[in-house]
Amino acid sequence: MTKAEIFEVVKRNALEILDVAPETITIGKSLTDLGANSVDRMEIVTSSMEDLKIKIPFMSFAGAANIEDLVDILRSNIK
Repeated sequence: MTKAEIFEVVKRNALEILDVAPETITIGKSLTDLGANSVDRMEIVTSSMEDLKIKIPFMSFAGAANIEDLVDILRSNIK
């Protein structure tokens, strides 16, 4: 699965949870920049993992500064 495909999964989940315009979600933005609180961020990560059929410990995402970092973590765990 490509980085762009995983980004689309994350973007779709962010759009379902956050009240933002699609064009505001870019790979370089953080979920916090988009107005996501900690519960929102967990829901986006959980939904994305479910869509991608993977399980990753939540602590793995602690260092993710932006959506690109999140995508990279998800991608590195897809077999």
